Amino acid sequence: MAVLDASQDRIEVRPSGPLEGSVIIGGAKNSALKLMAACLLVEGTFVIRNVPQIQDVAAMADVLRVMGVSITRDANTLILQRPAVIEPVAPYEFTEKLRASTAVLGPLLASMGHATVALPGGDNFGVRPIDMHVAGLEAIGCRFEFSAGQVQASVDNLVGDHVLLEFPSVGATENIMMAATLAKGSTVIDNAAREPEIADLAGFLNQMGAQVSGAGTSTITVEGTQELYSAEHTVVADRIEAATFLATLGVAGGEIILEGANHDHMAILCRKLEEMGVRTSSDPSGVWAMCQEPLRAVDVSTLPYPGLPTDCKPLLVAMLSVADGVSIVTENLFSERFRYVDDLVRMGADIRTEGHHAVIRGVDKLSGTTVRAPDIRAGAAMVVAGMAAEGVTTVLDVHHIDRGYEDLVGKLSSLGADVRRIRDDRSV
Repeated sequence: MAVLDASQDRIEVRPSGPLEGSVIIGGAKNSALKLMAACLLVEGTFVIRNVPQIQDVAAMADVLRVMGVSITRDANTLILQRPAVIEPVAPYEFTEKLRASTAVLGPLLASMGHATVALPGGDNFGVRPIDMHVAGLEAIGCRFEFSAGQVQASVDNLVGDHVLLEFPSVGATENIMMAATLAKGSTVIDNAAREPEIADLAGFLNQMGAQVSGAGTSTITVEGTQELYSAEHTVVADRIEAATFLATLGVAGGEIILEGANHDHMAILCRKLEEMGVRTSSDPSGVWAMCQEPLRAVDVSTLPYPGLPTDCKPLLVAMLSVADGVSIVTENLFSERFRYVDDLVRMGADIRTEGHHAVIRGVDKLSGTTVRAPDIRAGAAMVVAGMAAEGVTTVLDVHHIDRGYEDLVGKLSSLGADVRRIRDDRSV
């Protein structure tokens, strides 16, 4: 059977606006992947609803399947059957596509006592080591060896302890939290990540019989239990997908409803957007937003949650490229996350970068040209920029966008955007 190769697909964007209507915001990618990993903790049948149909979810499914987990999908619901015996090995040919594959370490150590996981791939915008994952898991009894691009981990007895993270790492918080559910005694994670996705994972673990408290704050306590059970759960809405539609609204104008989105999860972002001229508020069905004026320049700094997410920064840079005035954008989390700026400059943006900072002088219009999607969010930012550009903007390498967005083109088109996907007709 021939399989279409979408690696050469492209997205064509033309000036659009105003946008109008409503769009459904899907489940959060960064939560769904960790919920899937948590199913490794115990034998049973798990049901996870509101799971986006994206490439990263497919990649995580492949990682779990190679261990022996059976996974089926019914629309946006995943059914995972974790057998009594699994193979706690994640080979590189599966992990190379997915940074989040490190999330299997904690649950594998808790349930199987050992794991071999190849160091992952994923977005390429700077080093994101797993040192904090390792240090936190070592604190509760785990041992690690690194060789040939993989980590071999083992544990005899998980024993709760106090874990102080040097930085509120989302991945480290999740791994420690999952492992600690089956540890003896109490584990306290200080300087824990506070993202909504952390609280979503904690809710899932508690439905499984775990005792996790404090998720969403900087101190999480996990009281170890001897037994967990399979469970059902609905994934929290994807705040980064919601931010993407707010960014397109900013450059195109109009009025939209983001169904299912949570305004509280985007409080700092919405405050910045208000300063730029995009009005937002909670709505009975999600989030309402309107933009009827030219964008204004603002200064932006990325910070751990509840600060401005680094995933939102490329979207804001695209918006600020056509805002009135001069903006300074500071990246405090990842060292190489301005790689997309060169393509924005080719489109006519006036952006100068120095280390962790970018100075953006807004221009009236960008000019359409051919650009690339270097990672998930930068790819979406290229689409945003295309909506603010004269002529046609062609975005290549859209397989990166597919990793994090379910039918971005279709959803934008439903709001009135002039955007279409050109399929590669080759087959392999």
